Amino acid sequence: MFLLPGRAGKVGPMARDSSAPVITASEIGQHAYCARSWWLGRVKGYAPANVADLEAGRRGHEQHGRLVRHARRWQYLAYALLSLALVVAVVAIGLLARGG
Repeated sequence: MFLLPGRAGKVGPMARDSSAPVITASEIGQHAYCARSWWLGRVKGYAPANVADLEAGRRGHEQHGRLVRHARRWQYLAYALLSLALVVAVVAIGLLARGG
């Protein structure tokens, strides 16, 4: 847990003060990769020079996300069909065991 400024005694995400700055997970990653780059963007307000590359990366991540969601839907369908096949097999074995 963490203690946020401006909220004495309040701990955790629900204690967020609206005036307190929010640092995102991507900013933490950026800081871990290059603290100077994070500082220049966050503190000094400089925009990155490679905006086109960043946009291409964003589009690539969106496309990958769509592919993953699509694959997950097919996976759920496969699990459903496999479950149905198992139920049919159990019923068939039960009927054959009873002689029917």
